[in-house]
Amino acid sequence: MAFEGLAARLQDTLTKIRGKGKVSEQDVKDMMREVRLALLEADVNFKVVKQFIASVKEKALGQEVMKSLTPGQQVIKVVNEELTALMGSEQSKIAVAAKAPTIVMMVGLQGAGKTTTTAKLANHLRKNHNRKPLLVACDIYRPAAIKQLETLGKQLDMPVFSLGDQVSPVEIAKQAVQKAKEEHHDYVILDTAGRLHIDETLMKELSDIKEMVKPDEILLVVDSMTGQDAVNVAESFNEQLDVTGAVLTKLDGDTRGGAAISIKAVTNTPIKFAGMGEKIDQLEPFHPERMASRILGMGDVLSLIEKAQTNVDEEKAKELEKKLRTMDFTFDDFLEQLEQVKSMGPLEDLLGMMPGMNKKGMKDLKVDEHQLVRVEAIVKSMTPLEKRDPAVINGSRRKRIAKGSGTTIQDVNRLLKQFEDMKKMMKQMTGMQAGKGKKRGKGLGGFKLPF
Repeated sequence: MAFEGLAARLQDTLTKIRGKGKVSEQDVKDMMREVRLALLEADVNFKVVKQFIASVKEKALGQEVMKSLTPGQQVIKVVNEELTALMGSEQSKIAVAAKAPTIVMMVGLQGAGKTTTTAKLANHLRKNHNRKPLLVACDIYRPAAIKQLETLGKQLDMPVFSLGDQVSPVEIAKQAVQKAKEEHHDYVILDTAGRLHIDETLMKELSDIKEMVKPDEILLVVDSMTGQDAVNVAESFNEQLDVTGAVLTKLDGDTRGGAAISIKAVTNTPIKFAGMGEKIDQLEPFHPERMASRILGMGDVLSLIEKAQTNVDEEKAKELEKKLRTMDFTFDDFLEQLEQVKSMGPLEDLLGMMPGMNKKGMKDLKVDEHQLVRVEAIVKSMTPLEKRDPAVINGSRRKRIAKGSGTTIQDVNRLLKQFEDMKKMMKQMTGMQAGKGKKRGKGLGGFKLPF
């Protein structure tokens, strides 16, 4: 998860004050000292930290908080609101031109993930906004940059405009926009060149492209793992180009998170998207309030619901509900559910979106992804009859399934028992919902899923 170290530190600090019925000035000062250290360690800009601490302290020591019935909770509410404001208050959406096509210019240093992000953005626009983007290869200097974009375009079944590496990027951009108008593309995404560091030649070329095509959006792609350096890069690009938004890449990595918290405050450039993994669909709109909530261990239920709506087939969900009610749930259905959950991303990330799932809770519920693979292998080693009717699985069948899945007979036995327990539990729950007045069963108590 993004901000792992920072989240753990802040959550520990806030836990101390959360339940206090009375909060003294000293309590607030002690807490803010811890918060200040946590932010500095996460590589948040020093000036930003200073300003943030002063603002939180002033509001936390206000009459409204100190005299409330739950001052501890109120202090945390102040921290949450200020952290949200620091990252931009509300979601900043991608521009839409009054007259198509909308031109988006992707800029940034080499190695930040610009080309991949260009393809991810195109995929996001098509998948979530029903747009028809044209990808444009304007990086004529980095070996294989054009090829990389073409490969990603092929993967997405999306057109890529290129004039090779012998035509100037300004001319490529100009012709691409003309082509987009002719072919009715509503977005043109320019993948421009980067350098290992900012230099005059690079900035001149980017300024010339900007002058020629007058983009509606200039998105700066920054590697969030570079921390404070990412903020310095954002400042430089912003001075020269008037950047309209930032995209943070590698926010899922072991990042300290300082860039995400500092960029908006230092450059006044909103973060529009965040790269949450290497896959082509792992680009998410950046929601400051949801990110603040996740950092403070308050969960991110809205993002979880959106992930479910995107990845879970509604018709299949209705069908499953019916099967659960009629107790017609088989191992095939179980496998389908497993696939749908996996398509939503790593389970630890999903758990991290649950309210109250702080670092301690995550440790207690440590998800072993390998265990999921074993469960899948066991089910896939069953015959169609065995999946439909596990009661037929005798000793010799169990031996064959264990051998076929590379697991032990004990693993197979455990899964079969848990599957039966799960069906019993569902029967009890559907019985209760039907209002048959059955005695309340154990419900979820003591029941563990096989992963």
